[in-house]
Amino acid sequence: MAIAATLLRLASRVACLIVIVAFAIFAVEQTDKASAHQQNALKGTGIGGSAPQLAEKPKHEGTVHNAIDEAAKALTSPFSSVTSNSSSQWVVRGVGTALALLVYGVALGYLARMMRIRV
Repeated sequence: MAIAATLLRLASRVACLIVIVAFAIFAVEQTDKASAHQQNALKGTGIGGSAPQLAEKPKHEGTVHNAIDEAAKALTSPFSSVTSNSSSQWVVRGVGTALALLVYGVALGYLARMMRIRV
């Protein structure tokens, strides 16, 4: 029973780490896009500006980035119905991350502690 509790706690921490890293990557990408948008708006190259728009940088998503995104989507998919009516990516990602941390971090951690106590 102690081995099961240890494995459950390890799985809980890995799931939380994946969800946190995926949200951090999302936040960095969104702030980079917002910064570039504001810089273009100040230069006058935004929508309706006279200067031509600069081409967007291609995304350099590696296999690790894709794997983290896919794992995070799988971990947060049970909570997607909570934010199905929201159009804001920040709300969708933020609420999904918070709920995943509550379930996988708090609930699984609690369950692992209860398994150790009963042994």
